[in-house]
Amino acid sequence: LMLKEIRQKRGLSQSQLADKAGITVRIIQHYEQGSRSIDGAKLNTLIDLAAALDCRISDILISEELKNKCKKATL
Repeated sequence: LMLKEIRQKRGLSQSQLADKAGITVRIIQHYEQGSRSIDGAKLNTLIDLAAALDCRISDILISEELKNKCKKATL
C-alpha cells in the first residue's frame, strides 16, 4: 500500500498525520504526489510516519528492494 492509502484507511487527513508524525504537511504532500520519493526519507521520518500510521516501515516504502531489506532487518 502507498502512504496515501494507509493514511486514508486510518481516517486521517494530511494535517492530522503531519501532527501525529511531527512533520510538515508539505512533506506528506510531496510523498503522496510522488514529487519526493519516500524511499529517500530519513530513517527518523520513516519511523515517525510508521508509528503515526500504526504500520511497518516496509508498508509505506515504494521500492520492493527496500521493502525486502526492511523485512529482513525486521523493521
